[in-house]
Amino acid sequence: MKKVALLGDSIRLWGYGAIVPELLGEEYNVFQPEDNCRFAKYMLRCLFDWKAELENCDVIHFNCGHWDVCELFDDGMFSSVEEYKRDMLRIAKILQSYAPKVIFATTTPVREGYTYNKNENIRLLNETIVPEFEKLGIIINDLHALASTDVNAYICEEDWLHLSEKGKEVCAKQVANIIQKVCQ
Repeated sequence: MKKVALLGDSIRLWGYGAIVPELLGEEYNVFQPEDNCRFAKYMLRCLFDWKAELENCDVIHFNCGHWDVCELFDDGMFSSVEEYKRDMLRIAKILQSYAPKVIFATTTPVREGYTYNKNENIRLLNETIVPEFEKLGIIINDLHALASTDVNAYICEEDWLHLSEKGKEVCAKQVANIIQKVCQ
């Protein structure tokens, strides 16, 4: 049996995370926290609490970014690019100490006009962290590219941020497929 962990913000918690264990089947033991991993610094803190569940995983799949790009007070993103990069690199190195294979899912887009998250900032964080992760041997699961092929179909029309039912399905399939491929 393969041991897998899914970490991430609400895109995982209320999105693909509910579907992936079923797609992987009984050959996989899937851990995922009941908590929303929120922004990078919060996830970094929680890695200490989840250490027992994460150690000796065959693969850890994680995403983090929507809370980091959030602009609540019109004074910039919650995390600067430098903070995000620093915290995400710390997360990646810790995860690599727990599992031989680590997968990062890029931050998905929002519908244009969403008040608090801007697609140009999402792209900026993805473009900043992906090359750094590739240098470390982190596998990239480009959920951003997938969801960008049809934002109106894959991103919820009620809140303009979370995955729609169709978005949950396609992202879950891509997450399950990359985990299965990495575990072969």
